[in-house]
Amino acid sequence: MMENKLDGNAAAGPLQAIFPFDMTLVQVTCAGCGTINVLGAAAAYMHGMGTVIRCPSCDRALIRVAQVKGRYFLDMQGVRVLQINAEAGS
Repeated sequence: MMENKLDGNAAAGPLQAIFPFDMTLVQVTCAGCGTINVLGAAAAYMHGMGTVIRCPSCDRALIRVAQVKGRYFLDMQGVRVLQINAEAGS
């Protein structure tokens, strides 16, 4: 799976289908190591089954997104805090 590693900005498309703002600008606190980064700085792994966004410090899965039969499945167990600034919605 390492050959599919991209930066978190690559996940903007799948996330834009779910959230009405630019998710790459939100700050994410990793539930594993406590590191705080903008989501665009995380590592994204994209493949046919979906997208996995991982912490750049400890490699924990922060967000997993899959689309199946017109439905989106979102797992955010790796995120302790998701900070959305008002500017992200503009």
